[in-house]
Amino acid sequence: MSSATSATPSDNTHRGLVTLSVMLATIMQALDTTIANVALPHMQGTMGATQDQISWVLTSYIVAAAIFMPLTGFLTARLGRKRVFMWAVLGFTVTSMLCGAAQTLSQIVIFRLLQGVFGASLVPLSQAVLLDTYPRERHGSAMAMWGVGVMVGPILGPSLGGWLTEYYNWRWVFYINLPFGLLTWFGLAAFVHETPIDKHRRFDLLGFALLSLGIGALQMMLDRGESLDWFSSTEVVAEAMIAGLAMYLFIAHMFTHEHPFIEPGLFKDRNFSVGLIFIFIIGVILLATMALLPPFMQNLMGYPVIDVGYLLAPRGVGTMVAMMIVGKLSGKVDARYQILLGLVLTCLSLWDMTLFNTDVDGWDIVRSGVIQGLGLGFIFVPLSTMTFSTLAARYRNEGTALFSLMRNIGSSIGISVVITYLAQHTQANHAAFADYINPFSLALRQATEAGAYNLSTPQGLSAMNNEVTRQAATLAYLQDFRLMMWITMTATPLILLLRAPAKKAPPSDVHAAMD
Repeated sequence: MSSATSATPSDNTHRGLVTLSVMLATIMQALDTTIANVALPHMQGTMGATQDQISWVLTSYIVAAAIFMPLTGFLTARLGRKRVFMWAVLGFTVTSMLCGAAQTLSQIVIFRLLQGVFGASLVPLSQAVLLDTYPRERHGSAMAMWGVGVMVGPILGPSLGGWLTEYYNWRWVFYINLPFGLLTWFGLAAFVHETPIDKHRRFDLLGFALLSLGIGALQMMLDRGESLDWFSSTEVVAEAMIAGLAMYLFIAHMFTHEHPFIEPGLFKDRNFSVGLIFIFIIGVILLATMALLPPFMQNLMGYPVIDVGYLLAPRGVGTMVAMMIVGKLSGKVDARYQILLGLVLTCLSLWDMTLFNTDVDGWDIVRSGVIQGLGLGFIFVPLSTMTFSTLAARYRNEGTALFSLMRNIGSSIGISVVITYLAQHTQANHAAFADYINPFSLALRQATEAGAYNLSTPQGLSAMNNEVTRQAATLAYLQDFRLMMWITMTATPLILLLRAPAKKAPPSDVHAAMD
């Protein structure tokens, strides 16, 4: 087992610069989870690809990042955290530039896959560095700063991606990582201290292979399921079976192997185990909302992509405000009360969104977005702090990797569920609304008498069908928002399972801080 990682005198002396360096790494990686989505249609035109082919630009990145994220703990133990961090930043920056310069579809898919490999460890390593740089009593403030990048990056990604694509070129979606990458690399080289290396740490190849196979198959199933009509597709069924079998074998292997890839001791910490479940649910809400609002605003309300970005940006402002408040409240107000407040605000915003219609104005979208941003900010930072508040320092590198992995898997599952739910309910709503299109409908008779529709012509029937489809889709979006509200509410009882950390740091951490 690797030695406990901890803050060093140089880390403490340059604490602000260390924070800035790892924050840049967090923002760079978090932005890339969503910034490319807006540019996909432009990439498709440049590459001459089909819709299914261009989706591999996203799939390759997501699958690679998910597979290699759990490897972070082993690599940092064997090679040193600073060395792994610097190589990850360098590789991520170089592959970002290669993505921007790609001339063919195969090139950009390969470079995006490599970008996911290098980017997998950036967020967990950033979190681990901050937890070791700041003393335990200031972990709340440290997680507030780290959370800004993790939470705001995906929210602002579509806005920034839309702006760069509209006024410059889709390639700048990747080129923008160059200044972030350079500043991060030099900051890490100058101010972050290396951690001890455990040369005796063994690599559990079978455990890593099983976990990688399970995660990769799950991500493939989630990414391609909606387009292949889920379990009516042989491919999706095969991916589901592979994912289930591989994960079962990995868990059995983990608890029986002498030197498992992920140590079972991690899960003996109750706060950490509950925190993984909690962050999974929060991951569902974080990106699922962002997957629904842009098409709702563009397709049903007629907003241009730039305006969509402007109206969604205040959501990130709400998150930043909440995190600044949480940083001030750290150590003064029980983190569990802050999480409860965040859940209430998030539920309130989602309930507000269930009242949307196609005539809702921009202020209503901004208001609900700010409230949801506040809610997520009040949840994420205290949850991050409590998850690691009782975890031994030697487990932090592996723990932060699993924490980020669970958030990403939650986001993938959340997006797949809401998109599938949307498609199914649009069809069901269309069938239900169509029942009202009959000669006995008073509203329809009044509309035709007023000249709104002429059902005696093909054009009039088409217009009527388009309106029914539009209203069916609108209701389906509202039903999705209601589903997410109920999911958020199911997380509330988990607060009762979290326990407040001891006022005094555990002996292991005290000794680590003195190393």
